Amino acid sequence: MQGTKNLTEGPIRKQLFQLAIPIMGTSFVQMAYSITDMAWVGRLGSEAVAAVGAVGILTWMTSSLSYLNKVGAEVSVAQSIGAREEESARSFASHNLTIALIISIAWGLLLFLLAYPTIGLFKLEAEITESAVSYLRIISTGFPFILLSAACTGIYNAAGLSRIPFYISGSGLVMNMILDPLFIFGFDLGTDGAAWATWLSEATVFILFLLFLKRKRVLFGGIPFLVRLKRKYSWQIFRLGLPVALLNSLFAVINLLMGRTASTYGGHIGLMTLTAGGQIEAIAWNTSQGLSTALSTFVAQNFAAKKQERVMQAFHTTLKMTAWIGVFCTLLFVCWGSEVFSLIVPEQKAYEAGGIFLRIDGYSMLFMMLEITMQGVFYGTGRTMPPAIISITFNCLRIPLALLLTHWGAGIEGVWWAISISSILKGIVSYGWFRILQKKIL
Repeated sequence: MQGTKNLTEGPIRKQLFQLAIPIMGTSFVQMAYSITDMAWVGRLGSEAVAAVGAVGILTWMTSSLSYLNKVGAEVSVAQSIGAREEESARSFASHNLTIALIISIAWGLLLFLLAYPTIGLFKLEAEITESAVSYLRIISTGFPFILLSAACTGIYNAAGLSRIPFYISGSGLVMNMILDPLFIFGFDLGTDGAAWATWLSEATVFILFLLFLKRKRVLFGGIPFLVRLKRKYSWQIFRLGLPVALLNSLFAVINLLMGRTASTYGGHIGLMTLTAGGQIEAIAWNTSQGLSTALSTFVAQNFAAKKQERVMQAFHTTLKMTAWIGVFCTLLFVCWGSEVFSLIVPEQKAYEAGGIFLRIDGYSMLFMMLEITMQGVFYGTGRTMPPAIISITFNCLRIPLALLLTHWGAGIEGVWWAISISSILKGIVSYGWFRILQKKIL
């Protein structure tokens, strides 16, 4: 098929690495946007970090919504490629872009209009609330760039061309790294400066994707950007992507509620620890997610081509790689948590609190790797519901577990233990569910 890479033949390990490394790079680039903002804003103080962190949870919800079309594209387009159906691949790609645009406009408008009551959920001091509302309103106008870029990333990943999103996203990151200190300190815009730097960088990434799709008409002979939606394609996209988007969106909502709990028991330091600590944890999450996405694309093509042996070989190879990542992150967070956190927020009280969070969270790293690897297999076979059920169930468990542990006297650490314990359970149940269904799936 024109412009795509065939993953149904050839060395498995090499193909996985060629797919995964650019995807991991893209994930790190996307994560680096937030970390760069946090690192520069951290120089303004923990209050500023709390304001940006509160909006960060809402931005996380936006990224969660983008999974509908990112995963929808990765699976539907990849399976069409594996079945050698070029017209279907083109139609799925166009439908994902159109749906992403509609959702992003509606979501961005909603948060812009409801900025005050949304930020009010965190019960922050008035000055921090004002900063967070201003930051949110700037960021929300750029949500179409985020969702459309995610859909483009899914399309190129499905085609085995994962280097293209990496190069484009990397260009946006370089721009963000330059604009952040310029806008925050040079123009003295504070947290608003971080918002505008991110907005311009995300707009640049989307424009590059758009130019590439329009001027480099090599993928499927060209992809129409906007189309009249047809039920056949729209239904399949929602069937594949909606469970993933919902589980990630619910995860963000739960994190919002956990943020309120952290703020209640630890003030703005508690909220700052949760949000900034989550960004650091994303180092492990994004690394394994890159491998999982590569596995999903590989499995989708080979599953459609009925090559089950290659599917299982790829699964075992990926599992070994993510296990090593889990061991490394466990040692890093448990042994040097405070030192790692101080790179983001140099304030002593903040990085000492962050070190406790990372130590407790570090015990769950191996199980997080296991859960994310299993997601790749489930997604590739078109079964996005089991990971959604597992994630929703145990993420919802975090709230009552956190309340119970804090009630028993654990304080803010009870919130961190609730996060760690639920991650451990998700990994165990994901692996068990796959083993039960393995013969039926493969």
